[in-house]
Amino acid sequence: MYKELSRELLDFLKASPSSFHAVHNIAQQLNDEGYIELREGSVWKLEPEGKYYVTRNDTSIIAFHIGNALEDYSFNIAASHSDFPTFKVKEKAGLEVKKKYIKLNTEGYGGMICSTWFDRPLSVAGRVLVKEGDHLETRLFDIDRDLVMIPSMAIHMNRQINDGYAYNKQIDMLPLFGGEGVSKEDFDKLIAEELHVSVDAIYGKDLYLYNRAEGTIWGAKEEFISAPHLDDMQCAFATLKGFLKGYNNQSVNVYACFDNEEVGSATKQGAGSTFLYDVLNRINTALGKTQEDYYRAVSASFMISADNAHAVHPNHPEKTDVENCVYMNEGIVVKAHAGQKYTSDAVSVAIFRSICEKAGVPVQFFANRSDEAGGSTLGNISSTRVSLNAVDIGLPQLGMHSAYETAGIRDTEYMVKALETFYNFHICEKKEKIFLM
Repeated sequence: MYKELSRELLDFLKASPSSFHAVHNIAQQLNDEGYIELREGSVWKLEPEGKYYVTRNDTSIIAFHIGNALEDYSFNIAASHSDFPTFKVKEKAGLEVKKKYIKLNTEGYGGMICSTWFDRPLSVAGRVLVKEGDHLETRLFDIDRDLVMIPSMAIHMNRQINDGYAYNKQIDMLPLFGGEGVSKEDFDKLIAEELHVSVDAIYGKDLYLYNRAEGTIWGAKEEFISAPHLDDMQCAFATLKGFLKGYNNQSVNVYACFDNEEVGSATKQGAGSTFLYDVLNRINTALGKTQEDYYRAVSASFMISADNAHAVHPNHPEKTDVENCVYMNEGIVVKAHAGQKYTSDAVSVAIFRSICEKAGVPVQFFANRSDEAGGSTLGNISSTRVSLNAVDIGLPQLGMHSAYETAGIRDTEYMVKALETFYNFHICEKKEKIFLM
């Protein structure tokens, strides 16, 4: 089962070269399961047992499945993110070099490991806004072939390359697009040809580089998977699978996948936006509940913030805490931080451990070394908008923010099982006692 699921994950990653494609593919899976698309600008008419989803800016999506016994209901929420570190193509993309080369003008998106982007086939994907008659139309865009490459500098020209080198994103990281006979305007012409429109019809573009290398299963016992942007699409994929399998009639089950986590989440479609608050509030209103009912529901709710975690590195085990460290294929990671970069606390950790125990899924615990700063994720950011019990979890991986990352083949299945179990239960607190019903 876990190998089959891992192959499905690799197919999903290949089909999702940008956050726009990822959300489109998630929406397609929801459509296949009978979910109804809602629009933020339309009136919502919801029914008990109804299944719905809504998107924002084509890069964030929230889906929900309503129970039918909602006298004292709560929300079961799992959240992940759709974006990954890459390079965004600037509006005026073409740069000429000595009338011999054309390169693309890009800027960094998120904290990528620059060295991993060199000397590998890349392409461009995202969305394009096209004028059609009297209206603008959004088009998904992907040049599905090896299009550009960022060439490294030969060691003979940079003898210090193996001694540490500070990459300049405006100089070192620009991809080569074409040679002699190619003009600066040819990039926009290529976009127009791919979309079967004129260049003048292109009114806006959000385009990003992506790694063309396909994912693979490897290792002595085929125990590892590697692919582009496992962080965080592995969690987005696994939580979606668990969401589609789970149901309980006393809760509103919610699946959320936000954009822009890699750049701080402070956007209209990020975890720091009002998106989750807006959706939960509108669900409550559309079900005929009062504002008081909403506050009561949120107070009883639980969120799983799912974003990948650092596994012990085989060449640098000293970089992780001696005891609070994790390994691939050994279970879901619970992340904690004294400074609350992760939102986990004793209550949320205990609840999640109980869920995993019921699911028969192993759990690991991660904390950063006390003398090193770690990363953060969307759990604590989202809680500033919707305050509830929440736990930060993830799946262990190597090479986080590399153009090609590595994880364990078994862990995706562990996540699916745990999330299915989570969505099957109604969590409630009575007289300082917590029950999974």
